[in-house]
Amino acid sequence: MGSSYTKKSDSDVAAMMAAGELTAKALANLKQAIKPGVSTLELDAIAEDTIRSNGGIPNFQLVPGYRHTICASINDEIVHGIPSEKTLQAGDIISIDCGAEVNGWNGDRAITVIVPGAENQSRQMLSDVTHGSLWEGIAALYLGKRLNHVGVAIESFVEKNSNYGILEQYVGHGIGRSMHEAPPVYNFGVRERLPKISPGLVVAIEPMLTSGSPETFVAEDDWTVKTTDGGDGAHWEHSIAVHSKGIWVLTAEDGGETELAKFGIKPIPPKG
Repeated sequence: MGSSYTKKSDSDVAAMMAAGELTAKALANLKQAIKPGVSTLELDAIAEDTIRSNGGIPNFQLVPGYRHTICASINDEIVHGIPSEKTLQAGDIISIDCGAEVNGWNGDRAITVIVPGAENQSRQMLSDVTHGSLWEGIAALYLGKRLNHVGVAIESFVEKNSNYGILEQYVGHGIGRSMHEAPPVYNFGVRERLPKISPGLVVAIEPMLTSGSPETFVAEDDWTVKTTDGGDGAHWEHSIAVHSKGIWVLTAEDGGETELAKFGIKPIPPKG
């Protein structure tokens, strides 16, 4: 299980950069637009306009049964929240997942933001630990030997820095011509022997944490995943490529240079 995947050539990885950059641009625009009184449908429209006006296709709209550009999950919603007329309140924690397809290649990224206007240190910490665990996982993709090391790094960081729950039924994935490909990328240690980390591996790493119990349920809309105990959720994600010259975070504006410098890693852009 999870042992095979479609390897990408250096030219494939270079071609994926446009989709990653456009995904990052859409989320940057969304982050600027997040404020009290804004609805998640308004955010959805901003994301769609950004992607389409720059020559991309919102790849979430290619998922059967889903017609929006983003998933917007607020407070006790962790992932797959459907955009609606619901407006944001100061101090809310919102996770936004978004992706773009450009020339047949996909990007996928998620960010978590505390809505400005009211401090909420507990929610900020939840977001910060989730973000930190993502980068621990990305560093492990460079430093590790197998994909198992990614999940171990994420879980170890979360356990060292918090008592947060880690969602186990929702995991990362390969990405390329399709938004979701093999192999699975777990956010915790598993016994399963996962693929070796080698050039041609392109994955989306996406830890999802909860402030309390990691138990969840799917809401009546058949999409939104919520915490059973009403605790908050946070979700951070990047698409990352391992290529012949090193590693590149496709959906980070700087390729991951700022964050990976903390681990002594210098990302290198692929050349086609």
